[in-house]
Order: sequence, then structure tokens, then C-alpha cells
Amino acid sequence: MPFIWVLVLLLLAVFLKSLKWRRISLFAALAILFIFSNPFLANEAWRAWEVEATPVNQLEQYDVAVILTGVTAFREDIPDRIHTHKGADRFLHPLQLYRMGKVEKFLVTGGSGRVLAGFVPEAEQVEKVLLMAGVPEEDILTEGNSRNTHENAVNTAGLLEQHPEWQDLLLVTSAFHMRRSVGCFEKAGVHTTPFSTDFYASERRLTPDEIIIPSISAFSNWHLLIHEITGFVVYKILGYC
Repeated sequence: MPFIWVLVLLLLAVFLKSLKWRRISLFAALAILFIFSNPFLANEAWRAWEVEATPVNQLEQYDVAVILTGVTAFREDIPDRIHTHKGADRFLHPLQLYRMGKVEKFLVTGGSGRVLAGFVPEAEQVEKVLLMAGVPEEDILTEGNSRNTHENAVNTAGLLEQHPEWQDLLLVTSAFHMRRSVGCFEKAGVHTTPFSTDFYASERRLTPDEIIIPSISAFSNWHLLIHEITGFVVYKILGYC
């Protein structure tokens, strides 16, 4: 987390005995703040990493939209509704494709991701949303045991063995998460067509507020990007993708 880097460097700038290293720590902290809070640089990084959008009119018809979760949160104190994060496009966009006749069924994969038991699997929460949207229950298949992207792919591959008639698969997840997801599914022997949603990158704008003025959201979003790139590298090392 860049915030932690800045905090550590500022502490070093205060407590180090060497004046030289105190200055180096201070200037390093300021440099990180300046670079990582720049909206233009952050947007360029997102544009380079995210898998670009596929125009809806270019999509063919697919047997199943495989939806990766990670966008809902079970609240024990407010259990009478579904709580979603920014990435709700992961199920809203395939729902749009379903209504357009480009997707016939949904396969929603994802557990709770929590160490402790007692939480409703995310796949079940997304299923409830789809049912409330009028999707028939027979058009939704859920897999609620996966705790990470590797398990999403492996468990989905197991389910697909029971449905050999499903040949054309559309893989739906956030644009920043698509590289790792496609790699995991290919490794599991599941060929899919990627369909990115939930974009952090935007079109390039050369305006003063984008190039000069610092942004706290640009700074905080770097944590997610660094986390995902690190996860991709670790998955490569482990042979998951």
C-alpha cells in the first residue's frame, strides 16, 4: 500500500539519526505522494493493465455467462438485503446481455472468502439479485465453495463436465482482474471469451485537473492495482495461470 510506504518514510524522516537519510526519506515520501496521487499517471497505469471492453454489438450468442463474484458483502447486522460494492457491473452487464438474447444461462462462482464460517456465499447473493430481476431459477447455476480465482476456475471446470452441451462461454469479471482470471480458466482447461466490466481506467483527458491537480482517489486506487499485479505474479509462480 503506497500509504504505508509514505507513513514509514515519514517516520524514518523523524526518527533517523542521520540527517542525510532523514532528508532522503522525506523526499522519497513526497515523491511517492506526488507520483501516486497524479490522476493522469494513475489512469495510464490502469489503461495499460485492464483488459479493454468488448462492444456489445460485437458479441455472438453464448451458452453461459460465467460470473466471478467478489462484489457483495454479507452484513450480519443488516441481513434482509443484498449489499454490493463498485464491481456490481460483474452481474449487471451479463444481465443486460441475457435480456438481449446474447446469453442463455448464468454460472455464478464464488464463496464467502472469509476464514470464519457463517457467511452466505457470494454466488447465492448474486443469484438472489438475478432472481429478483426476473431470471428463471433454471437459468442460474451457482458454485459457492471457491475462495479465490484459482478455485473459481477449477470448480467451474468440474461443473462444466456435467454440462457438455455448454460450449460457448463468456467469462465476466472486472477489467483489472481479467488477466488473472483468463489465465486460471485456461490452465483449468476451460476456454472462454473475456468480457470485461467494472472499469477503473477512463478515456485519456489532457486537462489541468487530470495532469496537475493531485487526487486522493488516484492515490488510494493504486493499492488495488498493485495488489492485483502482485496476485498475478504469485499465481504465475504457483502455476495457477
